Amino acid sequence: MFIAKQKRKENIAEYLLYMWQVEDIIRSMNCDIRLIDSNIVSQYPAQQQAEVHEWWDGLITMMQLENKKTEGHLQINNNILLMLTEVHLELLKSSKFPEYGAEFYRTLPFIVELRAKSGNKTGELETCFNALYGTLMLRLQGKEITPGTQAAIKQISHFLAMLAAFFKKNEEKPLFDDDDDDDGSNG
Repeated sequence: MFIAKQKRKENIAEYLLYMWQVEDIIRSMNCDIRLIDSNIVSQYPAQQQAEVHEWWDGLITMMQLENKKTEGHLQINNNILLMLTEVHLELLKSSKFPEYGAEFYRTLPFIVELRAKSGNKTGELETCFNALYGTLMLRLQGKEITPGTQAAIKQISHFLAMLAAFFKKNEEKPLFDDDDDDDGSNG
């Protein structure tokens, strides 16, 4: 919970990956708050345990209500992806951020290749996050990552880090004027 709050403030991309990992942790413990209490909550100082318990229990409840006990992502996490996509599209549309567009187009061939290999029809950003998360899981399992995958992950990581930095700047002070959308019409 405390890690999630910190990551949300500092890097939205890391936050989303962390929250996907939290979803998988909950699944690995069969959505059972007692297992989470004994394996996770108990590791916190006594004065923080009630708050941490409440956070995990709330996520379990959401997963049950949203029927995400075995797969998929919580709506709160999907909303983060939607917010990132909005900023991504605004950055691409704006002439103020050519470096972002260039970075995206350097990443796009990897996205296309990943989609083709997976057969997935997910959006560009979700494809990037799936690739990073999948690689994280492979590393945790001690599995080999090919040089080609490593190159793709390096580029995707760089791209998402740039997006996360722009996202943070946009939250602090909006980067996009309403005039950026203006097509010159008055109607």
